[in-house]
Amino acid sequence: MSAFALYPSLVGMPVVISGGASGIGESLVRQFAAQGSKVGFVDIQAERGTVLAQELKSAGHSVLFTACDITDTQAYRAAISGFAKAHGDALVLINNAAHDQRHEWADVTPAYWDERMAVNLKHSFFAIQSVANGMIAAGRGSIINTGSISWMIMSPKIPVYETAKAATHGLTRGMARELGKHGIRVNTLVPGWVMTERQLTHWVDDAAEAQIDKDQALAGRVGPDDVARMALFLAADDSAMISAQQFVVDGGWAHA
Repeated sequence: MSAFALYPSLVGMPVVISGGASGIGESLVRQFAAQGSKVGFVDIQAERGTVLAQELKSAGHSVLFTACDITDTQAYRAAISGFAKAHGDALVLINNAAHDQRHEWADVTPAYWDERMAVNLKHSFFAIQSVANGMIAAGRGSIINTGSISWMIMSPKIPVYETAKAATHGLTRGMARELGKHGIRVNTLVPGWVMTERQLTHWVDDAAEAQIDKDQALAGRVGPDDVARMALFLAADDSAMISAQQFVVDGGWAHA
């Protein structure tokens, strides 16, 4: 038996997740499937997403995957529509897809700026737009935008990413007001330094480990499942009167 919570309100819940093939996104897909939700997820990693969906379906879960570049708004809208036809209109949307590509501020071009905003911010708004009418008709729903502590702690070498992630909470606040009277809540889930495969491969070296030990209040490391479990709470009816907030899962980072 799991030591963690089961949420009856998530059983049969239609859920849409972006960037679900790896990292935090993969954990989100697995955790919602385990709750009995009907999960539709997209990712640009076609092979990895297909394997994950097949694994979970073989285990008896209701999971669909569509390979999709979320910067192609029309393709993403079509994927969301396909999930709705199969599972019913989404009542949970998790805007998880992002890319924390390192960059030098002096080298940023207008084209690079636009491309990074499309990857890290734009898709979230248009996904909300795509699911909102179904949620309005149902009189309920939960939208979870994924932020980052990077802009709070002034991480180096990612100013465009930080701009998008700071703006994400502005999107949350604005849409919480727009949609709240329809019973739809909108919140930001803010991960700290999460030990995903990507982070461990590219950036978590001895110096990074020392920084985490210094700046993180809790011992240990934040994992993808730690973030996903907060998403479960924010999606479930247990958080019915919580909106326009940001929830930080970072192990108690010193300067957040």
